[in-house]
Amino acid sequence: MGEQQHVKFPQEVIDEYAALGVDLPALFSAGHLGTRMGVQILEASAERVVGTMPVEGNTQPYGLLHGGASAVLAETLGSIGSMLHGGSSKIAVGVDLNCTHHRGVRSGVVTGVATPVHRGRTTATYEIVITDESDKRVCTARLTCLLRDVNPGDEEIIRSAS
Repeated sequence: MGEQQHVKFPQEVIDEYAALGVDLPALFSAGHLGTRMGVQILEASAERVVGTMPVEGNTQPYGLLHGGASAVLAETLGSIGSMLHGGSSKIAVGVDLNCTHHRGVRSGVVTGVATPVHRGRTTATYEIVITDESDKRVCTARLTCLLRDVNPGDEEIIRSAS
């Protein structure tokens, strides 16, 4: 996903994952879908995740930012926050995503900021606010993730993702 090495993570989180041989910037991305859509993660902690996405290439037939593109950005940011909240012993799996689209955007870059609404032992819910370059709200989303224990086969999948 571009320049992922510039993501700001809390040092204790970097240390926790490094001990497992996991590259956080590679793990906390939208994967191949995010690469195609140009999603970039700028800042990541359990308290706040910030990312951007270009409008160009992510539009619907009328030339507006596609609502599904906003959903991809929102789910990516909320999932990263949930994963960081759960720690290295948990995997975050999205179970509910709700998006309200407030205004259309035709160009530029949108920025999403995910902040926690609830952080429990088995679920985490984040509100994600997506704004345009004029700081006007484009979309408000809410994502709930199930936090499940890492199973024996999951470690290899996590390592190979990074």
